[in-house]
Amino acid sequence: MQTTTQHTQPGHAPHRGPEDFPEHAKEALQNAPLQQALQLLVTNFVPRRVNAMAALGNAEELRTEARAIKERTIARLDEYLDLFAAQAQRAGVQVHWAADAAEARDIITGIAQRIEARVIVKGKSMATEEIHLNAHLEQRGYEVVETDLGEYIIQLAGETPSHIIAPAIHKTRQQIAALFHEHLGTPYTEEIPELTQIARQALRGQFLRADMGITGANFAIAETGSIVLVTNEGNGRLSSTMPRVHVALVGMEKVIPRLSDLAVMVKVLTNSATGQKISSYVTMLTGPRREHDLDGPEELHVVLLDNGRSGILRSANREALYCLRCGACLNVCPIYQNVGGHAYGGVYPGPIGAVLTPMLSGLDTAKHLPRASTLCGACRDACPVKINIPHLLLNLRQQLVERHDVPRTERVLFTLWSWIMRSPWLYKTALALAALLQKPFVTQGWLSTLPGPFAGWTQARDFKAVASRSFRQRWQDTLQHERPAPVSSEVASDE
Repeated sequence: MQTTTQHTQPGHAPHRGPEDFPEHAKEALQNAPLQQALQLLVTNFVPRRVNAMAALGNAEELRTEARAIKERTIARLDEYLDLFAAQAQRAGVQVHWAADAAEARDIITGIAQRIEARVIVKGKSMATEEIHLNAHLEQRGYEVVETDLGEYIIQLAGETPSHIIAPAIHKTRQQIAALFHEHLGTPYTEEIPELTQIARQALRGQFLRADMGITGANFAIAETGSIVLVTNEGNGRLSSTMPRVHVALVGMEKVIPRLSDLAVMVKVLTNSATGQKISSYVTMLTGPRREHDLDGPEELHVVLLDNGRSGILRSANREALYCLRCGACLNVCPIYQNVGGHAYGGVYPGPIGAVLTPMLSGLDTAKHLPRASTLCGACRDACPVKINIPHLLLNLRQQLVERHDVPRTERVLFTLWSWIMRSPWLYKTALALAALLQKPFVTQGWLSTLPGPFAGWTQARDFKAVASRSFRQRWQDTLQHERPAPVSSEVASDE
């Protein structure tokens, strides 16, 4: 069996930006293998999370406490970042500050050049996806190997992740089998244990060859200067302890104040993400290897990444920085369930991506994403730290309206609606007109097909027809029938 990893060309597949979300969504809806793969969300991820949170018994209290921890942290983020940096340096960590993606890439490339690295193994990290680190390193001659199974699959395919915690969820088992057969030269098999074993044999040798390991971090503890990795595969520990140099790229919002806070945060994270009481591996790293340690890197570098987070911190949507990257909002979102992650065109898909991408990349290119939501609130209910994502999306929509960056039809319709709602006479007239105009489309009291720009609303749902008589009219009739008859003067005088 051939176990040498054969990579695709450096970088990923051609970038599909958020500016083309409507076209991407239409393509996704017609993609039969993608629709088959996305069923896993409904049949697996969603019920597992529901059962796990119910089993906790105090899920709401934990969510409230986790949110309070994030609120306190973000309110004093500068102080906690300084404390983390000081404590980490005291433990022997080399701390770097990166204002943007370019600076973060330069810092990491500089470390690789200094140690004369050739092979770099990576644990799963959305932050490295955010700064497009792999393509940058590969273009400079480094061999970069993703060691998370899902990330490894999409690296072979030359694609980007379509889910925060399940990067290859858009791939069917048959597609993965074909990828392994093509790139690793192994016999074609669709058996999951055999596919897992193929990946394991291909990757184990890479850890021994690697000069440098790169990971993200789920949490950075200010009190101790520790970073925490929460994973379900041993690749996180292997990437961070076997190479002689470990670099952790950490979004600055990942800091939490105290070690005791970690128990709460891990509990809500793992139950929300994968429906587990705790992940298979929770790794806490405090400094590089010491004299009597059995393993660990000779050097540990932590790169604290801003890359637009300061702007979010100053905005009305600072609550977006509470995000734990658990993916729960993606799993329950009716939009994501139907179009998948690549349609969003950004690093972060789903409801939280519809907030983060416009704020990190700009509304100019991501103006469609805040509208890619039904505002049903399922994301808010699933979020382990109770981020009010619908409210954040409405904030972004308001910005689009203030910039007059909305379709002309939408502007006209909402202008008419505002006039009608401010005038009782116009309101009555509009209801009467709607009741009249709808008659050709009403079937047994329901509207199943609407014409023109309203046709999309009835493609997958029916609407109750406008009543022929309004509530006000019916209420007046009720008052007339229930009003007591006037008492005659003769009866009154007798009394």
